[in-house]
Amino acid sequence: MTSLFDEPVEPGGDAVDPGAPLAVRMRPRSLDEVVGQAHLLGPRSPLRRLVEADEPMSLVLYGPPGTGKTTLAHVISLATRRQFVQLSALDAGVKEVRAVISGARRELTYAGRRTVLFIDEVHRFSKTQQDSLLSAVEDRIVSLIAATTENPFFSVVSPLLSRSLVLALQPLGDDDVRAVLHRALDDERGLSGAVTLSAEAEEHLVRVAGGDARKALTALESGAGAAVAAGAAEIDLATLETAVAQAAVRYDRQGDMHYDVASALIKSIRGSDVDAALHYLARMVVAGEDPRFIARRLVISASEDIGMADPTALQTAVAAAEAVALIGMPEGHFPLAHAVVHLATAPKSNAVTVAIGESVADVRAGLGGPVPAGLRDAHYGGARKLGHGKTYVYPHDAPEGIVPQQYPPDALVGRDYYRPTSRGAEAGIGARLGKLRAILRRTR
Repeated sequence: MTSLFDEPVEPGGDAVDPGAPLAVRMRPRSLDEVVGQAHLLGPRSPLRRLVEADEPMSLVLYGPPGTGKTTLAHVISLATRRQFVQLSALDAGVKEVRAVISGARRELTYAGRRTVLFIDEVHRFSKTQQDSLLSAVEDRIVSLIAATTENPFFSVVSPLLSRSLVLALQPLGDDDVRAVLHRALDDERGLSGAVTLSAEAEEHLVRVAGGDARKALTALESGAGAAVAAGAAEIDLATLETAVAQAAVRYDRQGDMHYDVASALIKSIRGSDVDAALHYLARMVVAGEDPRFIARRLVISASEDIGMADPTALQTAVAAAEAVALIGMPEGHFPLAHAVVHLATAPKSNAVTVAIGESVADVRAGLGGPVPAGLRDAHYGGARKLGHGKTYVYPHDAPEGIVPQQYPPDALVGRDYYRPTSRGAEAGIGARLGKLRAILRRTR
């Protein structure tokens, strides 16, 4: 448990240890210094009201690492001149929570000063630990700011959520990360112009940060230390790579390489080379590719290249996409890898792809015609008089659940679009399909 800034600190004050990590030294001191999160920092936003009107509001900040959850908590404390107390759910229990609440009650009673209680990784608190906060939050003894990287609607108890405002933080954009880096290079709290950063090294930093400001600043500090030790005035790519021990990935999310690597991933899956597929997945993940883009490509591949040879492949791909949306990155690379391994090692068939392609081509070529009368809607008044549904035979009334009758328009009778391969589950589907078609077409 730590209590920070027991005396109010004015923005610009020397409250930060110059020997502290760069990410700590560069922590914004006001909302106007916060980079990104424009959707939360507008003139009439809840955060502005909390700071400017000093409203005793409790918040749950939800977002990926490095998006500013801790920063916002500190800014609120500084701007509102409140006592700031921080707990980590990793090492605090009910005893520590109650001690903070008791101290906050005394501070409010005798000094008239409210307390901001910041709990990092609140999702790690048990239900009992979270429940211990309820009365203090409801009575506004403390203004709770709870930070979590997991969906709070799954990880935070409902009574606490109902007493708090949930704010979702987004990963920083590339331009936001650049702004953070430039400020750190020039600001007296940061590197104060001691070194410069080459354009190539800057692009690498932006890529490896993946929208995480803390990660970007940590890598920058490491690169600056290496440059200064070597007597260099500039952090170049080679120095940066050595410092952060992470080779630059030749990958441009906006250019040809973006599509080349994505294409190589899908073609490696199609070719059943699981190791190559995992390599290209890793390149995309390390380069900061949008995981939703990767997941979409895998869902397409599951139907396009595997299809009914392994019907569970699509289920795995969709589950991976949903998992990524639920847990985010970096942990999201696990379900993505799970899907890549399943898809690459599954039996392959493009029979579904060919079937829908040929069917669409025939429709566009005008091969259609009227729906057979027996299949037309017969539920409205007068439909029977038009002959709709008269000849339809209900399949469930037949012993095998299938009866010989015409389903396609006349122009497409006998047309076989789906032609199963002998690979995987399609071998059994092919044998059954032959019997189905024989029954359906018995009277033709």
